[in-house]
Amino acid sequence: MRIGLARGFLQKGDCMNVVRPDKRLRILKWLVDGAGVRAIERNEGVHRDTILRLLVNAGYNCDDFLDITMRDLRREHWEIDEMWTFCRKKEKRLTPDEKIEGVWGDQYLFLAIGQRSKLIPAFLIGKRNEVNACKFMKDLAGRLRTSVRHRLSTDGFLPYPEAVRLAFKNAVDYGVIVKEFTATSVVIARRIICGCFDKEKICTSHVERGNLTIRTFMRRYVRRALGFSKKLENLWAATALNVAHYNFCWKHRTLKMTPAMAAGLTGYRWTFEELLAAAGVL
Repeated sequence: MRIGLARGFLQKGDCMNVVRPDKRLRILKWLVDGAGVRAIERNEGVHRDTILRLLVNAGYNCDDFLDITMRDLRREHWEIDEMWTFCRKKEKRLTPDEKIEGVWGDQYLFLAIGQRSKLIPAFLIGKRNEVNACKFMKDLAGRLRTSVRHRLSTDGFLPYPEAVRLAFKNAVDYGVIVKEFTATSVVIARRIICGCFDKEKICTSHVERGNLTIRTFMRRYVRRALGFSKKLENLWAATALNVAHYNFCWKHRTLKMTPAMAAGLTGYRWTFEELLAAAGVL
């Protein structure tokens, strides 16, 4: 299991017998379409605590499903970025003990996306630090086919080069792009860290566009709104559910197919019901 979070508060089958399968499917579809929990509560007549338990159960099952299916991925240019959100409180509101615990306050979604397939093979939620950068790169490296040489592009976050070295042992083409914004323009600097390729191809534009998709369909990542997560477990579960839906059910407008189809993981576009069945939710 990738998430490393306690799952003890939700027992297997909890709330499954309370909500009918058709309503359960409808509630989860509301969630991946970007609806808020209280809006679903009003429309479906199901208490928000039950909705959140459904979310956590579905999200953790989808996380395990992704852990199994996102393996031996073929050669690709993987773009990596981090996206900010927060849990429960803003960072400046945390007490010294809460800062040490690291569960509340600023959280970052570490995300990789394939430049060609638009597949999301791995993600991680946590503090933006060296430890999580290394954990994320190690997780990503374990999902890629080792018989071919992959390409990575990241922003200028300082721990990335060492994290890539530890995870990939330099058996990867890796470059860094740094963007500096001035009052009138953007200054872009590209640098090859290891490997040999055209440095003008170092790019994070596709993963940054993917961040927009995530903020559109997950209220927990919307800035200056009240949809933020109160529990880190809920944030991770919601992210896993949406990533699984994006990979297998979302028809990309440019590709005319799902990312999983473009990556050769499946031959057709899955319905949301098929995804939940495969993940053991329904």
